Amino acid sequence: MRAGTADEDWREDCAPRRVLELFATKWTSMVLHTLHARHEGVARSGVLHRSLPGISKKMLTQTLREMEGSGLLTRHVAGAVPPAVEYRLTSLGIRFVEPVELLYRWGRDNADALNQMGERATSRRRGADRAEDRS
Repeated sequence: MRAGTADEDWREDCAPRRVLELFATKWTSMVLHTLHARHEGVARSGVLHRSLPGISKKMLTQTLREMEGSGLLTRHVAGAVPPAVEYRLTSLGIRFVEPVELLYRWGRDNADALNQMGERATSRRRGADRAEDRS
């Protein structure tokens, strides 16, 4: 959105704002990244939970439901006992992986600059060692 663009380019439901909603919570982008980079687009909820340190089961379930509702992934239940629930990226989810991966790559490539930033009050890195991230 550039200065002088039409008002409709700035409305609340414009495309750039909808894209940023994807990044409004860290877990959505992290689930997309994890499904894509570590699990070839398909994983069971337990596997995802173990792959995402710091996420609670409740938050993972909530995030997966929101992503399913948005059309980013699908939920498949196998008739086993207990039921095996598997999550798969949809074609839309795969399209969204591209910008997520660009940002994650930028973060890895610029960890030194990120480490120089002031701490946010909500950061989990407060007081933690500021060694380069290896994600």
